[in-house]
Amino acid sequence: MAAEQSFAHPDITPFKPTRAAWAVLGLCFALALLGRGMAETFPVFLLPISNDFGWARADVISIYALASLSMGLSSPFVGRLFDFSGPRAVYGLGLLLLGAGVSLAAFANTLWQLQACMGIAVGLGMACLGNVPSSLLLGRWFGNRLPTAMAIVYSANGAGVLTLVPLSQVLIDHFEWRNSYHLLGSVLLFLLIPLLLLPWRRIAKQTARVSGEAAVKAVATPATTINEIEWTLLSAMRHHAFWALFSTFFFTAIGVYTIGVQVVAYLIESGFPPLQAASAWGLSGVVLVIGMLTVSWLDTLIGRRRAILFSYGLTTLGIVCLWLLSRFPNLWLLGGFLVCFGSTIGSRGPLITAAAINIFHGKRVGTIFGTISIGSGLGSALGALVGGLIHDWSHSYDLVIAFALVNVLLGMIPFLTVRALRE
Repeated sequence: MAAEQSFAHPDITPFKPTRAAWAVLGLCFALALLGRGMAETFPVFLLPISNDFGWARADVISIYALASLSMGLSSPFVGRLFDFSGPRAVYGLGLLLLGAGVSLAAFANTLWQLQACMGIAVGLGMACLGNVPSSLLLGRWFGNRLPTAMAIVYSANGAGVLTLVPLSQVLIDHFEWRNSYHLLGSVLLFLLIPLLLLPWRRIAKQTARVSGEAAVKAVATPATTINEIEWTLLSAMRHHAFWALFSTFFFTAIGVYTIGVQVVAYLIESGFPPLQAASAWGLSGVVLVIGMLTVSWLDTLIGRRRAILFSYGLTTLGIVCLWLLSRFPNLWLLGGFLVCFGSTIGSRGPLITAAAINIFHGKRVGTIFGTISIGSGLGSALGALVGGLIHDWSHSYDLVIAFALVNVLLGMIPFLTVRALRE
C-alpha cells in the first residue's frame, strides 16, 4: 500500500548551493514577483472598475476569483509541461500570457472581456510563473535546502505587494485604470525578450538532490521508515498525505483571499485615503518576507508542526485586529493587522511545498504537486467570490471577516488531526 511506502530519497550527499544556484533563485523570485504581484494589484483596481461600470462588488471580484481558479486548475498541466518541456517553455508562456492579458484589459468594455483578460489569461500566466515551476526547478539546485529557497520565492508575493500595489495606485491616480493596465502589460511583454535569451540549458541543469537523511528530517515523521517507490498521480491520491496537504491549501486560501482582495476597499471605507490604504497593504510585503523566513527558521528550531501552528495563531490575531479596525480606526490596529496577518499570508507555503515534493518525488512530481496546488487556486477563487457575495448581501464586512476566520481555522485542523502532519 502507498501508506506503507517510504517518503525518503536514496542517500545522496547534501548539496551546498553555488553562486549559479543563487542566481537561479533570484530569477525565480523575480518571475514570481511579476506573476503574483500583478495579481495582487487587483484590490486597488477594484473600486475604479466598480465605479466606472457601476457593477456590484461580487461581479468585479469574479475577475480575481476566475484568475485564482484558472491558476489552480492549470497547475497540474504546468507541472506536466515543466516535466516534459522544461522551464524555458513554461516561463516564456507565462510572461506572454500575463503581459497580453494585462495589456488587453485596458480595452475591455464588458465583464466577460475583463474576465477573459484579467481572469483566464492572467491566471494561466500566474500558474506558469508561480510556485509549481519554481519548486521543481529549485529542487534541482538546492536539494535539502529547498524549504529555505522556497521561502524566498514565496516572499515574492510580499515583494510584489510592496512594489506593484502602491505603483498601481499612483498610475491610477495619474492615468486612470485603463492606461495603467496598458502600461503595465506593455512592460511585461517587453521583458519577454531578455527572458527568452537566458541560458536555459544551464539553468535547467540538475545539480543537486535531497539526501535521504535530509529528506526524512525535513518532511517525514519519525515513524516513516520504509522503501522508495515510483509515485504516480493515482497512487499519490490514494495516500492520506495528499488530501491533507490539499485541504490545508484549500481552506487557508479561502480565509486569506476572502480578506486580501477587499482589504484596500475596506481600509478606504474605514476612513483611510486611497493611496494610504494601498501603501499600507503594500507595506505588508515587507513583513511577509520576514514572516516567510521566520517560520522557516522556526521549522528547524521548534519543529514543523509548532512553527505552522504558531503562524496560524498570528493569522487569527491579525484577522481580529482587522475586525476591530472598523470600530476603532487607528494606526496601532492597522499595524497589528499588517504584522500578524501580513507576515503569515503564505508563510506555511514553503514548508508544505517542500513536504509535498519530498514525499511524492519522482518523474511525475510536477503533475502531483500541481494537482495538490489546485486546492490553493480553488480556495482563493472561492474565498474571493464568496467574500464579495457576502459583502453585497450584508452591506457589511463583519460576516466577510467571520467567514475568513472560520476557514483559516479549518486550514489548521490537518496539523492537529492528521498523523503524517501531526507527528
